Amino acid sequence: MALPPGAATSSCRFAIFSSMLVLFCMSCHAQLSSTFYDESCPDALATIRTSIRTAVSRERRMAASLIRLHFHDCFVQGCDASILLENSDSISSERDAPPNNGSVRGYEVIDDAKSQVEKICPGVMSCADIVAVAARDASVAVSGPSWTVKLGRRDSTTASPSLASSDLPSFLDGLNKLVSRFASKGLSARDMVALSGAHTLGQAQCFTFRNRIYSNGNNIDAGFASTRKRRCPASGSDATLAPLDLVTPNSFDNNYFKNLMQKKGLLESDQVLFSGGSTDSIVSEYSKTPASFKSDFAAAMVKMGNISPLTGSSGQIRKICSALN
Repeated sequence: MALPPGAATSSCRFAIFSSMLVLFCMSCHAQLSSTFYDESCPDALATIRTSIRTAVSRERRMAASLIRLHFHDCFVQGCDASILLENSDSISSERDAPPNNGSVRGYEVIDDAKSQVEKICPGVMSCADIVAVAARDASVAVSGPSWTVKLGRRDSTTASPSLASSDLPSFLDGLNKLVSRFASKGLSARDMVALSGAHTLGQAQCFTFRNRIYSNGNNIDAGFASTRKRRCPASGSDATLAPLDLVTPNSFDNNYFKNLMQKKGLLESDQVLFSGGSTDSIVSEYSKTPASFKSDFAAAMVKMGNISPLTGSSGQIRKICSALN
């Protein structure tokens, strides 16, 4: 049967419109929202906050570990809790990748928060969202900034130790490499410097800064190097810890940037942020204006938390964070 004049054109237009509408709706569903659990699990955020406060009160260093856990999750496959998966018949764990093995901590804190949430809302909240919320609550627990966490992520059914090895920044990275790594995730140089400021908290193992303190280079304060050598010999004691911020290692402040300006950055990847390069001015600004640093850090954490999330029907909501359903 022949179509009336113009009918084919109208049908094409309708089909195009329908396709655009579907794509628009998919885009809507892909957006994270701060109110995602308001109806399905209204007490979820308060439950996580209590769990994280308890963990940080037991060990202040855990605040740094939880922020870092979120970072190491998001930089590999996006913010999908892939880092939490343990080895199994179907999973090669990211935990065993060199940047994570023996270094990333806090898994048991996330497991505890998840179990508490499961008690009140079984099968509702993803592990990926719990990791994101835990990072924010950990920051607040040590006088750091707060931010509104966008929610609605789902959990991955895969992990990638190879991507963990290739995509995560190294403590030996130069400035250009760092800028490139962050840019590949949609983060600017300013975001990178702000997020690096998380090193105002936590500790690093001797092997990560040994070359720097024994290099006799001109980009490290001699007294600082001498102090660090006392517990980090030229060989051995690889796992011995030293604070990333010598001054206030358990408080979220801007001393990290002041340290860099004095050539007292512990890691090579820290000091390159203030070494005559393009990020010197940002470090200088943050060293003088803590409010600017905290504001930018919060904004960068929100931005990082939006790296390639699984949403809608993608992935799953894991019942146990370390294993697939």
